[in-house]
Amino acid sequence: MTEIHPGQRVAVLADAQNLYHTAQSLYSRNIDYSSLLEKCVSDRALTRAIAYVVRADSPDEERFFEALEDIGFETKIKDIKTFGDGSKKADWDVGMALDAVTLANHVDTVVLCTGDGDFSRLCSHLRHEGVRVEVMAFKESTAEELIAEADSFLDMSERTETFLL
Repeated sequence: MTEIHPGQRVAVLADAQNLYHTAQSLYSRNIDYSSLLEKCVSDRALTRAIAYVVRADSPDEERFFEALEDIGFETKIKDIKTFGDGSKKADWDVGMALDAVTLANHVDTVVLCTGDGDFSRLCSHLRHEGVRVEVMAFKESTAEELIAEADSFLDMSERTETFLL
């Protein structure tokens, strides 16, 4: 595992859908992505910040995507798919995992901003490759296996004044 040090290269991968839905269901508030990015980087060298978002044709979403870019996130946008039965789906699990694996040779730390337990195996893989893995999410909706596989976990629920608008 890579220890924290000045000049450490950090990649931040933010699962915007996961964060949004949790912040809305728990607090009826939105994420402060500027504070999130600042805390993720913490005096280290930011190599890449990616926010994975879904286009659902809702009002103001383009403005939200632009705001993320102004803050310093690269946005990766996926259109929501509607199926014949009316169900909808759009997730970035595979895209986030591929980006994390690709970035692993270029960074010391990957910060995953998600509570999705599907990323627990990714954490163990990255750690095996010598990459430090930090997870930032709301503990109430974070899978225990994800917390267990990360080098560190920051519970955003303990700092709502920092992470919520």
